[in-house]
Amino acid sequence: MGGLRHGPHAHEPPVVVTAPVSDKAIDYFHTLERRGLNFEPISWQDACADPRWRTDQSTRLLAAETPGDPDTQGPYQRAIEALEAYEFADPDIVRGVYDPTTPLDGRNMLLVGRFLHLRFHMGVRIGGVVDETATDEEDRPIRSFGWHYRTLEDHLEQGQMDYEIRKYLDSGEVEFRVRGYSRAAPIGNPVVRLGFALFGRRQQARFYRNIVDRMALIATDDRPAPPPT
Repeated sequence: MGGLRHGPHAHEPPVVVTAPVSDKAIDYFHTLERRGLNFEPISWQDACADPRWRTDQSTRLLAAETPGDPDTQGPYQRAIEALEAYEFADPDIVRGVYDPTTPLDGRNMLLVGRFLHLRFHMGVRIGGVVDETATDEEDRPIRSFGWHYRTLEDHLEQGQMDYEIRKYLDSGEVEFRVRGYSRAAPIGNPVVRLGFALFGRRQQARFYRNIVDRMALIATDDRPAPPPT
């Protein structure tokens, strides 16, 4: 899914796109390094207690493999590779642009949102990378890989999304866990502001539904067909 895409200018290095995007999107991606966050991060617990934030979370059982350490070519490994490559996002809703040579922790990524014939360029920064063996809230042994991203200046929203792939070492079950807190960012364009108010939440809910469905297909090696250009 996706592939290398060269910048429209000779001095720009190639980037990875999860599905085809415009040269304008590639140009925008190269501006993300100088953009800061557009909000002050808070904890998940604080966001849940603050009515100014909208919170969402979802957990999906993806598959099961042999108990114990993850299989090198099993559902857990396939899921974490898709998570790192941002292949789990439905390209009909959002497409990713990033430089795979940069460390995952601190990596900038452009999300190209798609609604009808409109395209929205939304920068995020990845952080909080976890790759460890630990115990969960019920003292069950798990292997966990995950990260979050936070929204940058000029994003339509403010907030954070957390993604985690978890394998329960005692049962072999592999889960995809997603949670996020968000709110609308100040939007100067009145047409975009109205459209986001009318359709933003619907698209967000669609995004949540689709990512867990797509990740289940990927984990079971039944990948969705690539989108048209």
